[in-house]
Amino acid sequence: MDEWRKRQRPPGTHATSPATALPARIGVPPLPAWLIPRPRLTDRLSRGVLGPLTVVVGPVGAGKSALAVEWARTRDAPGPVAWVTCDGAGEQPDVFWSRVRAALREAGVGLPPLSGVPHPRPGEAPLPGTESRVSPTSPTSVNSLAYPASPTPPAPTSASAPAPASTSVSLAASASAADRPLQVAALATALAAREDPVVLVLDDFQPETGSPVAQGMVSLLRHAAPVLRLVVVSRRDPPLHLHRHRLAGELAEVRTADLAFDDRETATLLAQHGVEVPRQVMSTLRKRTDGWAAGLRLAAMSMEEHPQPEKFVAQFAGDDEAVVSYLVEEVLDGQSPAMRRLLLTTSVLEHLNAELATELAGKEAGAHFAALVRQNSFLQYAGNGWYRCHRMFADVLRVRLRHEAPGLVPGLHGRAAAWLGEHGLLAEAVRHALTAGDWCYASRLVVHQLAIGQVLALTEARLPGELVRLTPADVRGLPLHSLDPESALVAAAAALRRGEEPACAKALELADRLLGELPREEADRIARCRLSHAVIRMARDRCRDPQAARAAAADTEGLFAHVPRALLADRPELRALALTIRGRAELREGGLKAAEASLTAGLKAAGAADNGVLRRDCLAELALLEVLRGRFRAADELAGHAQRPPLPACTPGDPSRAALHVVRAWVGTARFESARARSELARAHAALRTAPDPFVAGIGSLVAQLVSAVESGTPPPPEAVAAIPDGADWLAESLRRPVRHACAASVGALRAHTLRLPPDDGRTALADHRPGDDRPPVEALSAREQDVLRRLAQMMTTEEIAEELYLSVNTVKTHLKSVYRKLAVTRRSAAVRRARELELL
Repeated sequence: MDEWRKRQRPPGTHATSPATALPARIGVPPLPAWLIPRPRLTDRLSRGVLGPLTVVVGPVGAGKSALAVEWARTRDAPGPVAWVTCDGAGEQPDVFWSRVRAALREAGVGLPPLSGVPHPRPGEAPLPGTESRVSPTSPTSVNSLAYPASPTPPAPTSASAPAPASTSVSLAASASAADRPLQVAALATALAAREDPVVLVLDDFQPETGSPVAQGMVSLLRHAAPVLRLVVVSRRDPPLHLHRHRLAGELAEVRTADLAFDDRETATLLAQHGVEVPRQVMSTLRKRTDGWAAGLRLAAMSMEEHPQPEKFVAQFAGDDEAVVSYLVEEVLDGQSPAMRRLLLTTSVLEHLNAELATELAGKEAGAHFAALVRQNSFLQYAGNGWYRCHRMFADVLRVRLRHEAPGLVPGLHGRAAAWLGEHGLLAEAVRHALTAGDWCYASRLVVHQLAIGQVLALTEARLPGELVRLTPADVRGLPLHSLDPESALVAAAAALRRGEEPACAKALELADRLLGELPREEADRIARCRLSHAVIRMARDRCRDPQAARAAAADTEGLFAHVPRALLADRPELRALALTIRGRAELREGGLKAAEASLTAGLKAAGAADNGVLRRDCLAELALLEVLRGRFRAADELAGHAQRPPLPACTPGDPSRAALHVVRAWVGTARFESARARSELARAHAALRTAPDPFVAGIGSLVAQLVSAVESGTPPPPEAVAAIPDGADWLAESLRRPVRHACAASVGALRAHTLRLPPDDGRTALADHRPGDDRPPVEALSAREQDVLRRLAQMMTTEEIAEELYLSVNTVKTHLKSVYRKLAVTRRSAAVRRARELELL
């Protein structure tokens, strides 16, 4: 309950006694001494009152009323401000409308007197705002504004509104409900006749949908526009056709998320209580409370005398005694038994919808879900029919559930896991299964959904951390009747994730044995288990045993045909790992085109899985492939992409680390940067000691020979270049020709570079110049221009060159023009002849 409301009540006066409480419930309350200035929100209210309707909706203790008071007291309104503090859900129509009229008059709004209201007995004070009642024949009545009469509401009970304290109230309450529409119509007519706007603030306005108060306010808002500017402060959406106003652009809203305190406001609140903590601790407190004003205030009050406020923040949660007492008294105790059951049983959920709530609470309680959403601002809409309960309120509900029915908790988690698993919400289902202590069911969910890659961290999606802590010993400790291959497979993946390879191997052996015991009728289950088994082996052997990883990748791809295609499409990390391993093997076997296709597809799949490590590995292998083709610029670009954020940096054990260093060394050689090439080769050798790779080591030795040739200053003869790859047993036969071409391209670039050196460099520019040839020495060709020139010599058309190099036809034509210019020729045949004369081909 807001503090300022308590301070407005005279001592000994009941809060809901209309005869005595009425004067205290109209007029803007004074600014509380403890108010936290919130200019970011009062600015929104100032903009909102420029339109017809502004709503401030949030849970108890969110600071709604304090915000409205701050705005009314500190900001300029477009007109007089009339304030009514309502009676919440127990609002009585006659009392409400008399308060509205009294508040408007107190704000200086002139209203005509009503006629026909019963006069009080001698000695009794008249009820403010009900001096008279509108007569059907009164000139001020507007029949077109009257809505159908509503039935007279039942007499208030002690739970909703206490009995009136005076006979005058009884007379007002006994007025015919049929006269209320005429009173509202008269009020709307009086307001609409004004030239200046009027702001009406209704605090704690919570009438039921279709009630006389709600219908009357809808009518008043519709017919008093544009003069009336209504501001409603409530714990729930007021029944004022908000969707219509929202669609018309006539609604300003401040809701629970907006009311949440930010770091600056939290720091100000703590300072009020003399609490000083580091900024990080203060931010942690705000996050723990979801910025809930009452929770922050209660925490600050407890921290005033606490010897270690930082320790208090670390332990502060919804089970704090002050928080529990406040929310139980203000919210939980006022609920019906069915609503209370619904709140308590669904508190085990992080997110809930109507169907899941019914599954846990039962049909009778679940039928109240719509009312729960409508009446409880602690439930925040998360989209698609899902809601999230405010963190601290959920904590309080869980505390009450454990106290009142501790035996229900495991079963609730189990039912939640089953429902979530059936609806594909894997992470939440696994979390509930683990909380219920059902390790086997959690493992079955993971394997059945092909989510073993999430346990292995092959994707950004993560399963609960408790699953990763599952060990083979835990699996062997399970009862024999519940022992299954899924538990063993998840234990193997978890052990590999922790870096415990011996434990992984034991769990895989156990899974193999248990798989052999499954009946053949469970073919689908067996296929999913076998696939998970192969994926774990791929992840384990990728760095340590490439041949074993290649065999596991082949098994994985063979099993893809035996699992649902739609489910596999949601698991791109499995394809990404298999394609990366296959492409790497194909490159070393000499299948450049096949490797390029596999690695390109793997790169795409790794991107879909948000796996930066696999993306970097694919880029590194593609860079290695391009450098073996002599495409040094493309290789350099790919290597650069592999090392730029958001991709992760290489770790010492990554197989791509040495490959990237070798690629950059070869690129440095082609650019005559021997110092850079030597430095990269040294780094490559160091990386190979951690992650050996004979293929990358062999390319490194080849690049070392080319570096020596560059440093000599004299290009080696073509026959020496052609002999460089000879005798390399690490090199597949089908790779020898492209590697020779790549070496020749490096030396050709060196030769062209030498030809255009000035004579004073110690080398003649005419060394390879034919007698009588007066053309100037050529400018060095770029890597891409050399690619085009080689294909030009093969008599390929412009379109064929473009297709093979993955370029546009216009780009190829641009490269051809540059080649012609540098070689000082004008025709294709002349370019080829000139290049051969310069030993560029």
